[in-house]
Amino acid sequence: MKKSYKHLFFDLDHTLWDFQVNSHVTLKELFFEFGLCDLGDFMVDEFISVFEEVNFELWDLYNKNLVDKETIRDVRFKRSLSRLGVEENAIPEMLGKEYLLRCPTKPAVIKYTFEILDYLNEKYNLHIITNGFKETQATKLKHSGLNEYFRSVVTSECTGYKKPHLEIFRFALENVEAVPEESLMIGDNLEADVKGAMQYNVDAVYFNPEKVRHNSEVSYEISCLSQLKNIL
Repeated sequence: MKKSYKHLFFDLDHTLWDFQVNSHVTLKELFFEFGLCDLGDFMVDEFISVFEEVNFELWDLYNKNLVDKETIRDVRFKRSLSRLGVEENAIPEMLGKEYLLRCPTKPAVIKYTFEILDYLNEKYNLHIITNGFKETQATKLKHSGLNEYFRSVVTSECTGYKKPHLEIFRFALENVEAVPEESLMIGDNLEADVKGAMQYNVDAVYFNPEKVRHNSEVSYEISCLSQLKNIL
């Protein structure tokens, strides 16, 4: 029997907004425009792979309160290109700024995003809870066409807490006068989205498109957004 949810809270990156596709497009643009192939013995695919590795490491530190957003923005390209053997003084200074300007304007979304949001929008109040930066997430929502679906957007910056801290979930629910038993969180991160929500007694959907094996307790699990119709 389906539960009577009223409020659905979505993560943004990797759940609705396709970070990987949008980032890849941006990184390819920068690779060729800035002539990065002339800086060392590496091709665009290797550059993207190393950047993703470094970016993941830095975001993991950010989610653990070990670095701030300025650190991520300042060092990810330097660290990536250094791993590829590029001298720091040869790294173009504008790389990081251009990435920040361009990537959030890319419009790619996860498959079935608009179809499922159109379906859900008629029945539920839709919201966003994200650890992403306020101005960046606002740009993503605008340029992807996602903005119109959501009644509220809560970022870690506006609350002072990051997922999985229960206070960001408390803030998000109280902000729209929702209660845990009538709320559902949907996200791709087991720790931040699923465990974070469930510790505040909010049911959670683990969006697991790669079907990664795990032993964590989840309320629901899907590998495609269209499967939300089986739950809601």
